Amino acid sequence: MRIEQLEAFLSVSETGSFQKAAQTCGVTQSTISRQIQALEAELDAPLLHRGTPVKLTIAGEALLPKARRICQDWRQVTRDIADLMAGKQPELCIAAIQSVCSHLLPPVLQQFCQSHPHVQLRVTALGSDRSLKVLRDGLVDVAIVMDNERLTTSTDMNVQPLYEEPVEVLMAANHPLTQFDEVPWAALADYPQVVFKDGYGMQRLVQAQFAESGGELQAALELNTLDAFRGVVRQGNLTALLPQSALTESRRDPTLAIRPTAAPQLTRKVVLVTTSDRLRIPIIRNFCQLVQERGAIFLPQSSLTELMAVEQSSVTEVL
Repeated sequence: MRIEQLEAFLSVSETGSFQKAAQTCGVTQSTISRQIQALEAELDAPLLHRGTPVKLTIAGEALLPKARRICQDWRQVTRDIADLMAGKQPELCIAAIQSVCSHLLPPVLQQFCQSHPHVQLRVTALGSDRSLKVLRDGLVDVAIVMDNERLTTSTDMNVQPLYEEPVEVLMAANHPLTQFDEVPWAALADYPQVVFKDGYGMQRLVQAQFAESGGELQAALELNTLDAFRGVVRQGNLTALLPQSALTESRRDPTLAIRPTAAPQLTRKVVLVTTSDRLRIPIIRNFCQLVQERGAIFLPQSSLTELMAVEQSSVTEVL
């Protein structure tokens, strides 16, 4: 059953004439006749009494309201998709890891809102695993997460690298490890760690690095907010391994200290993930381009001075 067959049937039922239906549909009368005959053959029932005027059979009467709904729905969905592909999307949903929500996204969101004032933005801070799940489930349009090849190998996923940054040690200002300019992994293994909860990419990254370095991770506490990390670490001998962009507030806190790790230095990659079909939608494509442009200058690994300059610029733009 084809939509043009139903439209031909509706036109004949409304005009009472094959000839008038052909004029309404902009086709020949023979085309209308063939479409009706094909529909009757598929339904195995006559739909019209061919007289003057043409009238509906019992089967035609049963089909009429349903054909109207089908054609109305089809016209509506074609309008909706045309609007979507023309950039008339009413909202854009983003899931991102917490440090990205805090530092990378604010100037991007401001610029996007200025360019697309009629699009409602919905941003949710989630761990990498959860962000990718809600993307796969169709609940968000874009996920900005730690790179994880195991989670982004699907052929319909589009993965765009943003930046790479070092992971550093956060500790209390009077912690014994502050004696090191670069904290050895063997020394780090002697102290309990505060780690991100399961489902956050940082936990897997830290666990893998300890295993590779021949040490054992002493995970004493699991948290999922940067404020909680700072509050717990400043109290005693607990340490935490966090990406550089997540340590901005900590650098301003005199009760905390930050040190890089000794070789091998641990880094994490941040990527933007969406699906190939979503990238064809102008609103989503434009947002992804803005994030990539921002990621190109947001280079935490280049130097602390450059990182602070970028973050200061972000604050100025948001204000």
